[in-house]
Amino acid sequence: MKSATPDTATASCTSAVRPRATSLQRWVWVHKWSSLVCTLFMLLLCLTGLPLVFYHEIDHALGKHIEAPEMAVGTAHLPVDRIVESARLHHPDLVPLYLFKEEDEPDMWVVKMDTRPDTDETQAKFSVVDARTGDVLGEPRFDEGFMHLMYRLHVDLFAGLAGRLFLGFMGLLLVVALVSGVVLYAPFMRKLDFGEVRRSRSTKLWWLDMHNMLGIVTVTWALVVGGTGVINTWADLILKAWQAEQVAALKTAGAGAAQGGSAAPLQSLVDAALAAEPGMAVATVAFPGTLLSTPSHYAVFLHGDTPLTAKLLKATLVDPVSAAVIETKPRPWYATALLLSQPLHFGDYGGLPLKILWALLDLVTLVVLWSGLVLWWRKHRHAAAAPVSVGHGTTTARGGA
Repeated sequence: MKSATPDTATASCTSAVRPRATSLQRWVWVHKWSSLVCTLFMLLLCLTGLPLVFYHEIDHALGKHIEAPEMAVGTAHLPVDRIVESARLHHPDLVPLYLFKEEDEPDMWVVKMDTRPDTDETQAKFSVVDARTGDVLGEPRFDEGFMHLMYRLHVDLFAGLAGRLFLGFMGLLLVVALVSGVVLYAPFMRKLDFGEVRRSRSTKLWWLDMHNMLGIVTVTWALVVGGTGVINTWADLILKAWQAEQVAALKTAGAGAAQGGSAAPLQSLVDAALAAEPGMAVATVAFPGTLLSTPSHYAVFLHGDTPLTAKLLKATLVDPVSAAVIETKPRPWYATALLLSQPLHFGDYGGLPLKILWALLDLVTLVVLWSGLVLWWRKHRHAAAAPVSVGHGTTTARGGA
């Protein structure tokens, strides 16, 4: 058998390496541009997201949190009809949209009201009502102050749905940058120990090693927060799709609201929903015509008592006249993704220790993003000032690389 000549072997190795090098260059290009396009916005989101992780704690510290007065343990709660009546008396020119009850505030209801159920909710008012006495304890303002500024910048850049979708696209670019960074990390670290930072070499190498080390350590967290952030930007679209699916299913089943007769007490509707789902508690009551209900039914959202089921709401539709619970389709996968992503994005399901961990990882991510910008700027500046060969002499390139 004829053996391969040295030239043939060299050509074979070269042809095998060339596709790999070309593939690596493509990944470098993807990582570079996906990172550059989204980095400034990711820096903004990390900076604004940091105080939002501690939203409740900051409200407490600023004295803006409304608390229920001390009463005997086990004091009975009023029917929710009385709660709604108190809110209506407080704002007689508005109509109720939602009732909310927080897990950690069982003795208070939050009533959201506006000019009409199908409004864009720009004039919404919130009343905190004592569940035991029916007294209005206060009106939280979510449309002013430092936390409102942080929230709007983080959620939609004060640009509504267009701003949300734009930030969602930036989040997708972040995911691309993270995945491409992981692909590039393995060949980069082939001759180095995992997480090694070369302190005795140049400043540029130190920045590069820090960027790679911190990036690979936090990549899983960044993917989780980035991915859930993208899903959260689609919240309005997801809720509207869920509502449309519910309405379509009801029409197919012929389950319209009962005609004639007076409306049943709201408490009886809530009790009917609880009876249909034993072992669950009320999280939200959505009035007919709102984004979370149908045009002719109340929607009672229930939650479980475990860390996971407390976030996975079960939607129950109730006829406003007969108080009959309408059998609905199982929660669609996209609604489940949204319900899980909202608390996961801010670490809001594991108490203060998890929030502190989220904040530390957020700070590390800020360093990763900033070091990436520093590396790009230094490389760009160096390339702009590097001598370029022209014939047998040299000249210095002035301008962008």
